[in-house]
Amino acid sequence: MTRRFVYHPLALLALAWPLLATAENDWPAPIKALESQGLTIHERFEAPAGLTGYAASVQGRELAAYVTQDEKYALVGTMVDAQGNDLTSDRLYELVKKPQDAELWESLADSAWIADGDDDAGRIIYTFTDPNCPYCKKFWDQTRPWVEAGKVQIRHIMVGILKQDSPIKALSLLAADDPAEALADHQRGNEISTFKEYPRDYEDALAENHQLMQSLGLGATPSTLYRHDGKLSVMQGVPPADKLESIMGSPAP
Repeated sequence: MTRRFVYHPLALLALAWPLLATAENDWPAPIKALESQGLTIHERFEAPAGLTGYAASVQGRELAAYVTQDEKYALVGTMVDAQGNDLTSDRLYELVKKPQDAELWESLADSAWIADGDDDAGRIIYTFTDPNCPYCKKFWDQTRPWVEAGKVQIRHIMVGILKQDSPIKALSLLAADDPAEALADHQRGNEISTFKEYPRDYEDALAENHQLMQSLGLGATPSTLYRHDGKLSVMQGVPPADKLESIMGSPAP
């Protein structure tokens, strides 16, 4: 059984690409203009042909801007070489998406979750779970082979969004003497033992879970976050059979 609560800021991971030292007041005028139009500027990087690249994002989408040597103009888009190779996407992943994914993974780890499976499992996935969600129950059933074989630990980030009594049930599972057993017992079809009062820490933790789910733009349970080919992926709803192996990281044991 494991419980986690959010009480401290996230630590940022180091980036893989060598960066040019920069400060906001060093950015050329075209980049400042793009920022004023709503772009978030993340990092500056070296680019071919005397251009300087700037990794940016807007509304959850990564993009690059390339500034000319005289710093008077910026070209926004994908750079390709003479062979048609994309010279932009990998940079944007390393400078924008990868650190964002690292932050997100850490925020998931710091949320209030209930462990389902071995703590020594080689693979960890996170899923937002509502106690009244029949599709969460179906996903729980689907994943038994991997969990029971000790290959995967599923961390259920509890939320209470589907029915009026969902928050009470979610709090009851989080506050149980053995949350892992309480969740498993509930998924087997048994009633949840609820309490009249809950420590404020649990209520705060559940509220943090709701805020996290909302911040990710997720509107369904289960919503599952996992790593595939080293990159963070999201699956909303019950995964189809051909997707389940990617989520769990291997064929069923």
